[in-house]
Amino acid sequence: MGKFVISDAKNGIKFNLVAGNGEIIATSQVYSTKATAKKGIASIIKNADVPVEDQTVKGFKALPNPKFEVYKDKKGEIRFRLKSSNGQIIATSEGYKDMAGAMNGVKSVKKNAADAKIVDETEAAKKTTAKAATKVATKPAAKAPAKKPAAKTAAKKPATKVAAKKAPAKKAK
Repeated sequence: MGKFVISDAKNGIKFNLVAGNGEIIATSQVYSTKATAKKGIASIIKNADVPVEDQTVKGFKALPNPKFEVYKDKKGEIRFRLKSSNGQIIATSEGYKDMAGAMNGVKSVKKNAADAKIVDETEAAKKTTAKAATKVATKPAAKAPAKKPAAKTAAKKPATKVAAKKAPAKKAK
């Protein structure tokens, strides 16, 4: 099962869609707030099952947004990006050596985005979690209930010392 991992970026907040095997499938743009990053996640979930426009072939037919665009980058690697209905890029992939790898990445987004959980790994979230853990750890322990006095038992007679009698030693025959 995949997950969206929200983290700090140089100038804001970003997220990665991560597959169950730990591989990053797609990365977001940098958002100014965590709330807008979560809107980006919602947009990926909403638009994950859209058609793919293959821009690597000459004369490709442009599809309307939302869509996945598969293209060759400046290094000659194959990449994909997911565009929302307003044409904004909401996620991009790593570079793949071939079309099959890029198409597997698109399939992985479609498969993992729908039920991916959101994991917040921002510094603010870590501080909040640490603060909550500290509160739990330093919370005074509940007082143990007072022990009830033991039931009274019948008065015991004081023990008396009885001299042990020695049995006579048997003679060996």
